[in-house]
Amino acid sequence: QGQPVESGGGLVQAGGSLRLSCRVPRAITSVFNSKIMGWYRQAPGKQRELVATITRLSSTNYADSVKGRFTVSRDNSKKSIYLQMNNLKPEDTAVYYCNTDTQEFSWGQGTQVTVPWGQGTQVTVSS
Repeated sequence: QGQPVESGGGLVQAGGSLRLSCRVPRAITSVFNSKIMGWYRQAPGKQRELVATITRLSSTNYADSVKGRFTVSRDNSKKSIYLQMNNLKPEDTAVYYCNTDTQEFSWGQGTQVTVPWGQGTQVTVSS
């Protein structure tokens, strides 16, 4: 059925944006077009989670943590889906993958998204 190829990740400051791409070059077009596709992410030490899905007719659904900030889209002619990520937060740091909603494809390499924490500010309380 093919293996997705993800791209577009990188290092971005909090509040910034990235657009991820995923294509499944070896999938049969009619098969790809019939699938509900999803974006998943896996942060260090955590389980992989589903963050967004899109049906063949582009009906979308999002995890609460990304709702209002992420937008998933697809181009069936290119066997591709995309994830526009705005107002990125440090907790969005993860490797992002795409697959069907039932994880039918082999997992790809993913693409790393890193949103560093700020430097912080030292607070000292003295008695």
